Amino acid sequence: MTAQLVRYVIVGVSNTAITLATYALAVRAGVPAVAASAIAFGAGAVNGYRLNRAWTFRSARRGAGVGARYVAVLLVGLAVNALGVALAVDVAELPRFAAEIAALAPATVATFGLARTWVFGEGGRPGRGPAVPRPR
Repeated sequence: MTAQLVRYVIVGVSNTAITLATYALAVRAGVPAVAASAIAFGAGAVNGYRLNRAWTFRSARRGAGVGARYVAVLLVGLAVNALGVALAVDVAELPRFAAEIAALAPATVATFGLARTWVFGEGGRPGRGPAVPRPR
């Protein structure tokens, strides 16, 4: 599980890089900021889905249901992160940047657990097999 978590974090870093690069390119191309942000978030999410399915969890699961569960997990992560930031700023009175950093850990743990079991796991168990079934 530790290796999966490390791969999950690496995928998350690549998602962030893709999101930021896509956002910068879209804004430079004249796309309004909110639309550019949505497009960039989508690009990072697609990258995350593909890499997490194939590399992090090595899951053979595919289809609209898996994609919908992945989007639901992203929304849970967004909610956990937003709640963490709100608590860190309003209750703990942390500076905003520190609040975002503090909120990342619980959001990452929550999304990792859900992705490992509910999205990419087989029958509630984490996926361990190859990304594509091997011929026998």
